[in-house]
Amino acid sequence: MYSKVAELVEDAERQGLPIHELMIRQEMAYSHESREEIWEKMGRNLDVMHQAVERGAAGEGVHSTTGLTGGDAVKLRKYREHGKTLSGDTMMMAVQNAMACNEVNAAMGVICATPTAGSSGTIPGILFTLTERLGLDRDQQIRFLFTAGAFGLIIANNAGIAGATGGCQAEVGSASAMGAAAAVEAAGGTPSQSAQAMAMAISNLLGLICDPVAGLVELPCVKRNAIGAGNGLIAADMALAGIVSKIPPDEVIGAMDAVGKSLPSKFRETGLGGLADTPTGRRLRASIFPNQKDPSAFRKTGA
Repeated sequence: MYSKVAELVEDAERQGLPIHELMIRQEMAYSHESREEIWEKMGRNLDVMHQAVERGAAGEGVHSTTGLTGGDAVKLRKYREHGKTLSGDTMMMAVQNAMACNEVNAAMGVICATPTAGSSGTIPGILFTLTERLGLDRDQQIRFLFTAGAFGLIIANNAGIAGATGGCQAEVGSASAMGAAAAVEAAGGTPSQSAQAMAMAISNLLGLICDPVAGLVELPCVKRNAIGAGNGLIAADMALAGIVSKIPPDEVIGAMDAVGKSLPSKFRETGLGGLADTPTGRRLRASIFPNQKDPSAFRKTGA
């Protein structure tokens, strides 16, 4: 099992193999399942992602039972139809896809955690945009997911992917980095460029806190998936242009780990800090959970 990005890139270059192939072989060795079985499982993940993206942007969209989120992906779809987006249609398509998927998550729909439920829209946001942009077929989409998984595994084993331990940088930041790396390979980039894209994507979101309003994976999570998708595409483009991270990829992951461990607990999914602790955030929590004690009563300064 690869423990460092440098090892993964070195092995890919030495063997002349794409990263997705190394990941498939690693999974075969680890799970003792056949290539066909592993491929089929990833194909099911792809199908779940696609269904969530389609559902979230269809008709009037989906809405959570709390009323905190829903319908924004549809607003973006209608906005794009006018053809006057400031960021360009490719970028806004990625944003729409990301928010659609994460709104389905908030509405208790079926999603694929990539790498977590709270960041489940970022990778689909990137993938299905590239599917249209680059004309990716189903096999290429599945390979994209294996490449993303290879980088995600290394991030998870060296820094963690949970908001509760590392803040939102560990969730949306990791998802953005995984999507960026896979996007580079899908566009014909090298393993080294994929690693650079991953490093830049993490660097751009380093220190991002996890501050869910009312403790629910809705606000600001859905919109942060939009940022994660956009950041991933930008990082991929920079890497494909030949731009590199001056800080090596493995050191960037180490920095994310250190930053996450340094974050006060109120910024790690507890719903005690950031946007959750604004007057409106507290009011929303009280309206959703009227019988729940004010979490500020349990807050420890600097905890």
